[in-house]
Amino acid sequence: MKDIRVVFMGTPEFSLKPLEVLIKNTNVVLVVTNKDALVGRKKILTPSPVKVLAEKNNIPVFTPESIKKEYQTVIDAKPDLIVTCAYGKIIPKELIDYPKYGCINIHSSILPKYRGAAPMQWAIINGDDETGVTLMYMDEFMDTGDIIDIQRIPINDNDDLGTIHDKLSVIGSELLLKNLNSIITGNVKRIKQNDNDATYAPKITSDMEVLDFNDNARNIFNKIRAFSPYPLTKTLINNEEVKIVSAHYTNEKSEINKIYLKNNELGIGAKDGIIYFDKIKPVGKNIMDIKSYLNGKRDILNK
Repeated sequence: MKDIRVVFMGTPEFSLKPLEVLIKNTNVVLVVTNKDALVGRKKILTPSPVKVLAEKNNIPVFTPESIKKEYQTVIDAKPDLIVTCAYGKIIPKELIDYPKYGCINIHSSILPKYRGAAPMQWAIINGDDETGVTLMYMDEFMDTGDIIDIQRIPINDNDDLGTIHDKLSVIGSELLLKNLNSIITGNVKRIKQNDNDATYAPKITSDMEVLDFNDNARNIFNKIRAFSPYPLTKTLINNEEVKIVSAHYTNEKSEINKIYLKNNELGIGAKDGIIYFDKIKPVGKNIMDIKSYLNGKRDILNK
């Protein structure tokens, strides 16, 4: 398959393992990714993880402002196959129709459930028992194309966005490798999606980071996991904003928004239980366990 010309489109760390599979098994002639972005408090201009990997392998990189308007560079690369993974932009029909082996997408949900930008987060927020990766042909719309293959994994209580992200990235690369030859030979059984079963996973916004303790304890626990390790949920403890890295909950009788302090545990009352924080990140400080945070604060919190 090393003679198959492939254009890969992706940006974040999630895209790296699928790109590695293509580099090893095909001829990746171009990588399309987002422009370098300002990262961190110091606003350092940083290339995407995909760009770093491409340049390490001497693959040309294209960073269009708008792929809808600047797609000619991709066509000029004469791809036999286009593969996208977490690229985050709608691919124009001119590109979808060009490669003889099609335009393939790796999507981190069990389609048609969770079409859209944040499928991993919403699967955890909603308390789903499982998630997975769908390998699919692309069409003009968002995550609506024919399914090639799906692989599922359970979501456990000790999973958060970070662990699910890492598991699905590996699965995405394995699913691509498993089906790559069939895609090229045309030996694929295409499965139409049932639009009536479709749900959507909209982009996570900053206003969603704030915890609401009027909710059920389980729902709050799920949200904390869905936002960890990034961007993290947040709340106020004694008028100090802290971000929550990890937590657990109990079904103890509680008062909503009341702070509960016992031994080395700190929690806040929810609708039907108490959320106890395990690791937190105060503003301007590093992540710490709750015991470290409580040092020197017990008198204040007990008032």
